[in-house]
Amino acid sequence: MRGQRSLLLGPARLCLRLLLLLGYRRRCPPLLRGLVQRWRYGKVCLRSLLYNSFGGSDTAVDAAFEPVYWLVDNVIRWFGVVFVVLVIVLTGSIVAIAYLCVLPLILQTYSVPRLCWHFFYSHWNLILIVFHYYQAITTPPGYPPQGRNDIATVSICKKCIYPKPARTHHCSICNRCVLKMDHHCHILPPALSKLPTSLRPSFLSSVALALGALTVWHAVLISRGETSIERHINKKERRRLQAKGRVFRNPYNYGCLDNWKVFLGVDTGRHWLTRVLLPSSHLPHGNGMSWEPPPWVTAHSASVMAV
Repeated sequence: MRGQRSLLLGPARLCLRLLLLLGYRRRCPPLLRGLVQRWRYGKVCLRSLLYNSFGGSDTAVDAAFEPVYWLVDNVIRWFGVVFVVLVIVLTGSIVAIAYLCVLPLILQTYSVPRLCWHFFYSHWNLILIVFHYYQAITTPPGYPPQGRNDIATVSICKKCIYPKPARTHHCSICNRCVLKMDHHCHILPPALSKLPTSLRPSFLSSVALALGALTVWHAVLISRGETSIERHINKKERRRLQAKGRVFRNPYNYGCLDNWKVFLGVDTGRHWLTRVLLPSSHLPHGNGMSWEPPPWVTAHSASVMAV
């Protein structure tokens, strides 16, 4: 019944609109006709200004979260200073407790060999923590140069309006793009990228017990040659290619062992001692804009551009 009623009312409505349009053109005053035309023209202009071919659910979500982004940009960025002070205070408190309370007890109960071992290991770990944490909070994570136009880029940053090299992402807290960005860590005020990686493993390994789950998660990412952001991007890309019957391959995955060597900056065998077990401020491999594999990598996939 509804289908038949719609079939009968459809032509009737069309005829009514045609009659009204003809009557409007004959009887409508020129002034009112001009106002109606201007109104319609204004609606067309407004729609053309608001039209966005890239619009969709993601754009709507970004617009809804604008207050949250403002809070992050203007409030949370100061959390870094607070967390750095807390880390320094807590580390100093632990050292003071160890010397004032624990050390006298150890001197009375431990044997000489065991005492020497604990003395060596604790001070070695303390030196690594202080040295690498200082290097981590004072070393810039790496930013793409804004004055050069000869670098290979894969997209344009919507916030900076500057070209972005591969594996570069915008940090809303630092308010600039960061090379090979992982995430913004408030314990390490600069945005945490895996570019100056040699300055962070020793510090992160020292707090592995307190941050066990986070340490395991990042160990998995390092073994796969991914950052936290690339993990989500590669997951979507893997699903998209799987639906087409194709296999996704991460071009920056050189194998588990070689990925760890790249992360730690180990080029030769002696670097396990000089760059991992001892304090070191060596630079990582590459410049953060081109991602050719190191010459000592035994097997790797073809180099491609990736966002």
